[in-house]
Amino acid sequence: MGISIKALVFDVYGTIFDVLSVSKACEEMYPGKGEDLGKTWHSKQMEYLFLHQLMGRYIPFSEVTKEGLRFSINEHLGEKLGAAKEQELFEAFLHLTPYPEVAETLEQLKEKELMVFSNGSHNMLDPLVENAGYAPFFKHIISVDEIKQFKPSLYSYQYMLNKIGLKHEEILFVSSNNWDVAGAKNFGFQTAWINRKKQTVDELGLDPDFIFEDLTGLLNWK
Repeated sequence: MGISIKALVFDVYGTIFDVLSVSKACEEMYPGKGEDLGKTWHSKQMEYLFLHQLMGRYIPFSEVTKEGLRFSINEHLGEKLGAAKEQELFEAFLHLTPYPEVAETLEQLKEKELMVFSNGSHNMLDPLVENAGYAPFFKHIISVDEIKQFKPSLYSYQYMLNKIGLKHEEILFVSSNNWDVAGAKNFGFQTAWINRKKQTVDELGLDPDFIFEDLTGLLNWK
């Protein structure tokens, strides 16, 4: 990997944690509907995030997540969620399932400068990382909520860069989200796409510098 890299900056959702693991909580509450609810929830969560950003009406990711959940329940069940059930399902996002290689990979990289930069608001992000036992691995846990600009906005990446005090070329930005990798590449970071689903690279002229099937590919830089 690039010899100038001083820090690895990780996205969280889909990169470290399996977002669709919320389907388990959905299934427990609504048997037979969990998978569909989970997929629609995540799809709308991301759609609403981009819509809020484009419309210039930022709200924290925790609220975007609840909006997506409400749509999913209405779409598949034709009903409204009560406050108690909404909170119970929302809290599944604080206990997402990590991918199997994450703990060992972070352990092997712990002598490096590791950070998190996520669209997640701190009231989601911090307990999620803490509950998984990963907080000690990271020097910084940075949320776009601090600047109120969702990735892939240039302003969000600039904020993160200013906060950690490094140069563009000193960062390897790690994400499983093709759009996030493109945004980071566009900003000037070196990028590693964790292509867990064997997807095709987007035709944006912003190809990742590295492509790995999971986080163990980062151990080449160890």
